[in-house]
Amino acid sequence: MEVIAVSRRFPPIRLSPRRICIALGYAALLAVLGCKASEPDKLESAYVSAVQATLRDRVAAVYNRTGIVSNGERVQILERSKNGRFARVRSVRNEEGWLEVRYLAGDDVFNAFQRLSRENATVPSQAIALAKSDLNMHLEPSRDAEHLFQLKQGEKLELLKRASSVKGGKQAAPVPPPAAMQAGKAVAPQAAPLPVAYEDWWLVRDPQKRCGWVLSRMVDMDVPLEVAQYAEGQRIMAVFVLNTVADKDKRVPQYLLLLNQPRDGTPQDFDQIRVFTWNAHRQHYETAYREHPVEGMLPASAGIDDFGAREGKLPVFSVMLRDRTGTLNERKYKLNGVMVRRVLAAGETPPPRAGHKRKKAS
Repeated sequence: MEVIAVSRRFPPIRLSPRRICIALGYAALLAVLGCKASEPDKLESAYVSAVQATLRDRVAAVYNRTGIVSNGERVQILERSKNGRFARVRSVRNEEGWLEVRYLAGDDVFNAFQRLSRENATVPSQAIALAKSDLNMHLEPSRDAEHLFQLKQGEKLELLKRASSVKGGKQAAPVPPPAAMQAGKAVAPQAAPLPVAYEDWWLVRDPQKRCGWVLSRMVDMDVPLEVAQYAEGQRIMAVFVLNTVADKDKRVPQYLLLLNQPRDGTPQDFDQIRVFTWNAHRQHYETAYREHPVEGMLPASAGIDDFGAREGKLPVFSVMLRDRTGTLNERKYKLNGVMVRRVLAAGETPPPRAGHKRKKAS
């Protein structure tokens, strides 16, 4: 059997059944490949913001589970419900089902978190803290800010930066008096505005190197009790190990602590600098250096510098302090034995000497 294609302009083309089957097969293959190649580009992607969520086979009170997705997992949105509360998604394991939209964050949120992590990749850790409970990592220091990644209770975090925001969002404007009172009658006295309440936030970096903002009261500083007990009611804002010293068969760390007033919303990140060194003979920490009051801002840093043949390599730390004009200036210090001294920059005038006696930390 032959199929003859007739055209008015061109002579007839004779097609055998075998050629027709081959042509149809190629056409079907190209159609399938074309659909598969173009389908992911057309579908909207999103990321799971819940710790874990169940995929449903239907939007109803009674449903069957078709899969499970976890925090940070990427999914494709296949369709949305009419009321906008649910979306049918496909996971990376090709599991499909309905999921509440409130458990999803868009590409814009994911990309913003990626950018936040890149911008703070080189910021030195100011302290190690533990999450008190499961926490949302926010894009900004605000309860209303977008969130995506979640932290588990007890997870170790690096603290990078501190910020303050108004608690509960912006305060409402005072309500004007009724029109009758404005027309000449006695105006009721207006209540005094409530004082603005602030809450502190920390920009944290998790073990996966993802960055986000969490409430400061929801993390606990991981500071040895032998040092933390000398905070004297102040809030520990940064902890650095400057070096370690020998004590019989062990090495004991010596610390730099930056402290602040025990309240949220202060204009400075810290107002006190303290260095603790270890007294091996008495088996306790002692205050080698204390500077207070200061107006300091994070981040601070610590490391090792080489001071030549005379002093060799010594622990150093740098902090940003605001002067009387409001300008932030970097100050550098070195620890030589149990003595802390300023490291002056070229052309810098030495500060006036102040008597200081080494004493037990208290």
